[in-house]
Amino acid sequence: MAQGPYVMGIDGGTESVRVGIFDIEGAPVVFSSQGYELYHPRPGWAEQDPDEWWSALVAATRQAMSSSGLAAEDIAGISIDTTASTVLAMDENDRHMGPAILWMDARAADQRRRFAETEDPALKYNVSAEWLPPKALWIKENQPDVYAGARHICEYQDWMTHKLTGEWTASINQASAKWFHDRDSGGFPTSLFDAVGLEDLLDKLPPRLLELGEPAGTLQQGAADELGLRAGTPVAEGGIDAFVATVGLGVVDPGKVALITGSSHVLLGQVPQPLHGPGFFGAFTDCVVPGLYTVEGGQISTGSIVAWFKNRLAKGATAEAERRGVDPYDVLNEWAAELPPGSEGLIVMDYFQGNRTPYSDPLARGALWGLSLGHGEAHLFRAILEGVCYGTEHAFRVMRDQGFQPSEIVAAGGATKSDLWMQIHADVSNVPISLTKVSEAPVLGSAILASVGAGIYPTVGEAVGNMVHVERQIEPDAERSEQYQFYVDKYVETYPQLRELLHDMTRHETERHG
Repeated sequence: MAQGPYVMGIDGGTESVRVGIFDIEGAPVVFSSQGYELYHPRPGWAEQDPDEWWSALVAATRQAMSSSGLAAEDIAGISIDTTASTVLAMDENDRHMGPAILWMDARAADQRRRFAETEDPALKYNVSAEWLPPKALWIKENQPDVYAGARHICEYQDWMTHKLTGEWTASINQASAKWFHDRDSGGFPTSLFDAVGLEDLLDKLPPRLLELGEPAGTLQQGAADELGLRAGTPVAEGGIDAFVATVGLGVVDPGKVALITGSSHVLLGQVPQPLHGPGFFGAFTDCVVPGLYTVEGGQISTGSIVAWFKNRLAKGATAEAERRGVDPYDVLNEWAAELPPGSEGLIVMDYFQGNRTPYSDPLARGALWGLSLGHGEAHLFRAILEGVCYGTEHAFRVMRDQGFQPSEIVAAGGATKSDLWMQIHADVSNVPISLTKVSEAPVLGSAILASVGAGIYPTVGEAVGNMVHVERQIEPDAERSEQYQFYVDKYVETYPQLRELLHDMTRHETERHG
C-alpha cells in the first residue's frame, strides 16, 4: 500500500451509500457500501428516510476504516456526492420535517408545467419535475405548514454536509444544474421564482454557495465519533453524483462526454461557450469547472429496468444460473450476445418513470412493441439493453443538432460490467468508449474533491491529472452501427405516436390511487 496521505470519497446513491479510500495517485485502498430503503407510497412517488442515509454512512465508513487498516489520522480529507433533486424541508432545529422526496419522484409534474409556462429567460436551461424548485412549489401548495415552518429547503447533498460539519452550504454544482443559478446573469432568477409564487424560496436555500472542492468546514466531533474518524478533518464541498463522476472520469475539458450509468443514465460534457437548446439541459455556468459550461442529457430508468427484468421476469435465466452457479446477468448477457442487432424486431421505450431528455415528460411511461411468438427471454433482455442505448443516442442527436459533437465517451457505473452493453452503446452511437482504471467514478470524483479541499492539490484539474487513469477502449463496429440506425429511428418515432395514450393512462392511474 502506498504511503499516505489518503482521502475518502463518499457516494450517496439511490439505493446505497458507498465509501472509498484512495491514495493521492487515485489508487483505491478499500470500498464499502451499505444499503437503505426506497419507498413508493403512491404511483410516481419515491421517498427515503434521511436517518437511514446517516445510519448507512456510519456502517459503511466504519467497515471501510476497519478493512483498510488505516488510522483516523491517515484520512486527510473527505467529500461527498449524492443524488440530485432529492429534496428535504428542515425545521429550526435542523430536523427534517418528513421523508426526502427522491429525484425520480414525479409528483411535481403540474408545478413543472407552470414553471415552463412562465417563459422566463431562465428557462433556457429547460426545467424538469425532478428539480428542487418544482418540488418546493409542490410542498408549498400541498404541505403549506411544512413549507411555512421550513428554515431550509435543501438537497441530500446539503443535508449530509451539514451532518458532517454543522455548516449549511450549497454546491454551485447543484445550484447551477438544478436551481437555475447562472453567474453570467447575476445568480438566481428572482423573476422566475416570483412568477410561480416562490418568491420566498431563496431565503430558505442554504446561505453559502461553494465551488466543487472548496472547503465547506471540518468534521464535527459528534459526527467524527459516530464515523470513527478524526474531528477537524477537512470536508470539501461536493455535488451531484453524476457530475462528480465526470471528475472521477477526467471529463473536465471540452471534447469528451461522460456516460454515468446506474439506476439511470446521465450524459455530461464541458463546452467552452454557453450552449442552449430544446431537448437537453444546460449549458450550466461554472457547474463543474470554473470558466466552462456543462451540457446534460439523461434517462430516468436504465439499470433499474434491467434489474426489474432480471428480478421479475427472467425465470429461465435465473434457473440456468442456479444450475451453473453463476450470476443470472452472466446467463442473460450470453444469451443476448447470440442475437442480431435489433433483437429481431423489438423496440423497448425506456420511459418507465418518465422521460428526462429530450422531452422532460414525467407522465410518459415505458412501452414494448414488435413482439411475436418467436421472441423469448433473451430477446427481451437484449431489447432492453438496446432500448436504453437508443435513448442515449436520441439524447446525442439532440445535442449534435445544437453543435455539441462528442468524440469520445468515458463510461462508468454498473453498465460497464457488461461488455455486451458497452459494445451496443458504442455501436449505436458510433463513438468509442473509454473505461478508466477505477470504474467507481463518483467515489473517486469525491476523493479528488477531498484532495483539493485538503490542500493536497491546488485545483481539480491538477488532481484529475494525477488521480484518473484510462485502462481500455471499446471501438464501435461500423457495420453494426449502420444496422442500428433503422432501429434508433423507430425508437425515436415511438413516443410521438404514443404520447397521448401514455398521458391518459398515467393520469387515470394517478387519479385512481388518489
